[in-house]
Amino acid sequence: MTQKPTVMILGSGHLANPGMDGFNYKMDDVLAPKRQREIEQLVTQLKPFQPTKIALEVDERFDAGINADYHGYLEGTYELKRGEGNQIGFRLAKQMGHPKLYCVDYFRNYSEEPDGFFPEDFDWDLVNPDKFAKANNQEHLMGQPPTAEGKVTQDADGTVWIEPEEYEPIIDMYRRFNQPEGTRADHQEYLRIARVGLGDQYPGANWVGRLWYTRNLKIFVNLTRITESADDRILLIIGAEHVFLVQQFLEDSGDYIVESPLKYLDGEGM
Repeated sequence: MTQKPTVMILGSGHLANPGMDGFNYKMDDVLAPKRQREIEQLVTQLKPFQPTKIALEVDERFDAGINADYHGYLEGTYELKRGEGNQIGFRLAKQMGHPKLYCVDYFRNYSEEPDGFFPEDFDWDLVNPDKFAKANNQEHLMGQPPTAEGKVTQDADGTVWIEPEEYEPIIDMYRRFNQPEGTRADHQEYLRIARVGLGDQYPGANWVGRLWYTRNLKIFVNLTRITESADDRILLIIGAEHVFLVQQFLEDSGDYIVESPLKYLDGEGM
């Protein structure tokens, strides 16, 4: 059987609370000593995967800056920030002796930087399902925050937060993020958003297809660009909502083996 490169996708929450998702889970301070011990244990459990490369959910334009920070970390002049790329990616890369990390996202503010994707006079209402849903009694298609997972609050700017009511250890959190039924449910939310629209208006399908699907397809392409041999074992650390599509693209390509992180999260890979 022909050897293929392996990718393991670690679905993650955003540990630094950037507030950039539709529903954002409020993470307590991961720099607190207890959380630091938990993250160190998580990295220890991931290490037996033996990644040859670690890829991050960071736009590829920022590769140089990320690696400047990483080299500062190796030299002891840079303190890890709260994000999962720093807390998990940098730590594991250092332990594995990696010379660099890889930025594989493609995330642009298209309204400010069309980059040839949309014409300058593009009608942004065509890709604004939230606005259309509010105006046409279709808000139920935009999803509801999972109140069972915590208290829901909203900032003045409209950012929705879900604040857990009980303490959840980091390793348990990552087990939850990476359950197949959970990643499929995340994907189904986007298919629901795609239904927003009426008649010949498809703002939901336009947003999901032209932005969300395209972004994830470019992440897949960027993974292929950093693959150098059949012996590569790439760990991708990315928001859990991306897992379903990126995994589908990798598997459907026929060029990769996709390994689940669950056996490592459960301690079976140690």
